[in-house]
Amino acid sequence: MNSSLVGNQSGRPFCLLAISYLETINFCLLEVVVIVFLMVLIISGNIIVIFVFHCAPLLNHHTTSYFIQTMAYADLLVGVSCLVPSLSLLHYPVVLSESLVCQIFGYVVSVLKSVSMASLACISIDRYIAITKPLTYNTLVTPWRLRICILMIWLYSCLVFLPSFRWGKPGYHGDVFRWCADSWNTDPYFTLFIVVMLYAPAAFTVCFTYFNIFRICQQHTREINERRVRFSSQAGEAGEAQPCPDKRYAMVLFRITSVFYILWLPYIIYFLLESSNVYSNRVASFLTTWLAISNSFCNCVIYSLSNSVFQKGLKRLSGAICASCARPRVAKDSSTSRSKRSSNGCHV
Repeated sequence: MNSSLVGNQSGRPFCLLAISYLETINFCLLEVVVIVFLMVLIISGNIIVIFVFHCAPLLNHHTTSYFIQTMAYADLLVGVSCLVPSLSLLHYPVVLSESLVCQIFGYVVSVLKSVSMASLACISIDRYIAITKPLTYNTLVTPWRLRICILMIWLYSCLVFLPSFRWGKPGYHGDVFRWCADSWNTDPYFTLFIVVMLYAPAAFTVCFTYFNIFRICQQHTREINERRVRFSSQAGEAGEAQPCPDKRYAMVLFRITSVFYILWLPYIIYFLLESSNVYSNRVASFLTTWLAISNSFCNCVIYSLSNSVFQKGLKRLSGAICASCARPRVAKDSSTSRSKRSSNGCHV
């Protein structure tokens, strides 16, 4: 049944965040504001990332750029898919049945977030190989292997959540559709299946690789400082211990990982609690879902802006845009000055 029909029968729309609800408004104002705001941020941020990567060929020489672009495309599609619940909250009629729209939307969002999560894990593996095996890195990580890995990420994500059409809700909460909230339940066995096949391996991979990267960077920093102090003492100069660039990069990875788990941990905890029938709340469901979805915007900001090459490409792109915008203005000013000179010449 369409959500608009149900909302009309009950006299008020189906709103999860019924905070300061106004009788004069016939749609869920707060939910629409939250979803549309995130949709604009996610779409605009990831379009900028994709555009910079296509306009800066130097970025394609970095292997992490493959996964960052994959993540950007997946996050962009997440932002586009947010248009579906926003239209539902505005009570636009849908052609398909609400149950089918709910299942398709939940499946698509789950697959896209799985691609993003797997890309994060692959980036951590890529950095781990680059630090632990720098001499053989170029032979181990080749462009065609990266493309196969990205293809496997998409196929694996599609297959993992495919049973959701039969087994139950695939971990998508924030049920803006009434059928999702009332009739589509989470199955504990399917929840365990997703945790074992996706959440746990991704979390373990990220924690293991970043922990070892940080440990190796600390060891490198200590060795470099010892050599610096030894050589400076032999030369009769006072040597100062300086941090290694790898240490700063490790701190960037630590901040990236922290932000990722801060945004995703409430979603995963609520997913487990609801599946085990321990706790269920529609407001908590909505907030944890869209908090996790907001990571689609944080990904493009943190991962891309922490890349010095990307920053250079963004500056070049912004400079080119500013230059192209300034050319018509300069041409207009020059034509205006010529007309003034010609008019002055006529008066003379």
